[in-house]
Amino acid sequence: MVDLVKMHSLEGKVIIITGASGYCGQQIVFDLLKAKARLVIIGRNKLNLESLKASLEPEFQSRCDVMALDITKTKSIAIIANSIKRNYGELHGLVNNAYSGRSGSFNKINRNDFLDACTINLITPFELIKSLAPLLKKTADRYNYSTSIVNVSSMYGMVSPYPDVYGESEKDNPIHYGSSKAGMIQMTKYFACYLANQGIRVNSISPGAFPNTEVQPTIPNFYEKLKSKIPMNRFGRPEEVSGPVLFLLSDASSYVTGINMPIDGGWTSW
Repeated sequence: MVDLVKMHSLEGKVIIITGASGYCGQQIVFDLLKAKARLVIIGRNKLNLESLKASLEPEFQSRCDVMALDITKTKSIAIIANSIKRNYGELHGLVNNAYSGRSGSFNKINRNDFLDACTINLITPFELIKSLAPLLKKTADRYNYSTSIVNVSSMYGMVSPYPDVYGESEKDNPIHYGSSKAGMIQMTKYFACYLANQGIRVNSISPGAFPNTEVQPTIPNFYEKLKSKIPMNRFGRPEEVSGPVLFLLSDASSYVTGINMPIDGGWTSW
């Protein structure tokens, strides 16, 4: 009989998470540690990462290592790959969750905004996957089961934001964000096909809407208007992102590759 609990366990598995100290990233860290993974959490701000680690229970802290660097730099990719090889000797999973960039209507967006978004959403995940694929393959061969990559895209990689939600605020979810997230979904499918024969599964998730409601926006009735677009009539909770990430990293999804999973309360079903 199949042990479903064991299939969802990440015990002993080494997993990298970029953008670990963000709103949903923190919950992903916590829930993967609860599933007994050993994590390498990555971000630009060392203080934020160390603070996140310090907030964990001692047993979790022992399985959580911090790497503070700018992953948009090619030299940082090499540092990560060499560090994982040297310190762990194996790698079971990678979660490409990092993002940074500014908001604004398309009239306010410029070339550099697009370049920055493509760097963090496309070029950096590409370089990470390319650099880490040999170790992921080696690990898959050693244990005779697949390793896994999860790319965090967005519902706005599938559909456009509603202009009426933002009104005249000029704080729109920007065009470069959705465009580059759409590219991430396509890159996921490409890598899924080209890495399947190496024992590496590649999937993406597309969350939305997951606003941090502790931050009050200046847009009148923003949350009410945003919620009205969601068939389930509520916002997502961070653990509703970490659950699917855990599934896609675990052996429970051993026959799943090349998918993009919407986590959007039905938003993209309209």
